[in-house]
Amino acid sequence: MGRRVAVPFPPQRIVSLVPSQTELLFDLGLGARVVGVTKFCIHPSAARQQATVVGGTKNFDFAKVAACQPDLIIGNKEENYQEGIEQLAAQYPVWLSDVADLPGAQRMIKQVGLITGRAPAAAALATDVAARFGALSAVGPPEPVAYLIWRKPYMAAATGTFINDLLARAGFANVFGALGRYPEIAPEQLARAAPQRILLSSEPYPFKEKHIAELQQICPLARIQLVDGELFSWYGSRLLHAADYLNQLH
Repeated sequence: MGRRVAVPFPPQRIVSLVPSQTELLFDLGLGARVVGVTKFCIHPSAARQQATVVGGTKNFDFAKVAACQPDLIIGNKEENYQEGIEQLAAQYPVWLSDVADLPGAQRMIKQVGLITGRAPAAAALATDVAARFGALSAVGPPEPVAYLIWRKPYMAAATGTFINDLLARAGFANVFGALGRYPEIAPEQLARAAPQRILLSSEPYPFKEKHIAELQQICPLARIQLVDGELFSWYGSRLLHAADYLNQLH
């Protein structure tokens, strides 16, 4: 958002508005300082039990945030909504990440460590993530793929998204790579794109086995499978598990 954020160091009362960054805070040993989370902050399971749930990622309960008396709020440009972030930033130190690829995720991890007093642990975690992705083995030429995140209408992850970056690192060529971010995709458009593989994400739309048949009618030659959306789109410490998962998809 192009603004300077002054944060008390180290912050003692943190509200996290992003599930993957909540998990990162806990993995950096900061769980006791996390006083507010969203209803989607499901990892670790203790997060929503010990901290106040302050709404969703795109609809904050400002009264509950105020009751948390935060000295730091961390959010994300894509996950959260500008109006809500601006309202919070008028009263509290609000730090936003903006993550579109793996290097951006590594920077975010280090920056969160820096502003919370956990710089060495965060740097080690980012290095570990880089090493695991560095060991990803590409098998043959990139396989044409469509990664669907929504149904009615179908929506895909396209260029400029973190998911698209991970697809490329896993040896896939996004058939919607020429489109911007999260386009709506008509069934006939999907058929024309002719992906060899269609990946159905578990989030934000919870695709299930029953949805495979309807996609198979549109693309009868495609291999269609359900995938763990967290391992494609959570850009915090869950990345430690993502590289192995991507390797297993082939």
